[in-house]
Amino acid sequence: MLAHAQAQNWNLPPERVYRDDGYSGASLRRPGLDHLRDAVASVGLDRILITAPDRLARNYVHQVLLVEELQKHGAEVVFLDRPMSRDSHDQLLLQIRGAVAEYERTLITERMRRGGWTPRKTSRLRREADSLAPVSGGGGDGRSAGLLRCR
Repeated sequence: MLAHAQAQNWNLPPERVYRDDGYSGASLRRPGLDHLRDAVASVGLDRILITAPDRLARNYVHQVLLVEELQKHGAEVVFLDRPMSRDSHDQLLLQIRGAVAEYERTLITERMRRGGWTPRKTSRLRREADSLAPVSGGGGDGRSAGLLRCR
């Protein structure tokens, strides 16, 4: 995520890196996400980089509401694993991916309930892949940006 921002020559100050380590994407009440939403509403961010939709939320309805909220404040939301446009095919794919994320969350919950799941330590590379990130893109209007990282 950071490498992508650097490759684009985007300014990413450390205070614009929002982390949600230890919080489930099933909840909308996460400190990093709350700070991101506040920053978008008050400061205005040009672009928000997100590794994948399920890093934003594990519930499709939450994904849609969050993307709409961020876009309403003028931020471009970019999913790095597969950039999405607003055409009908990409929107259908986003819906399918949201449904799969909800299903995966259900499986995790079920395994935990039955005691068949234990958290694994992840490598630094995996943690990088499981990140969300908003960054500024030199749109010329002087707005800053941020990065939201969530595992």
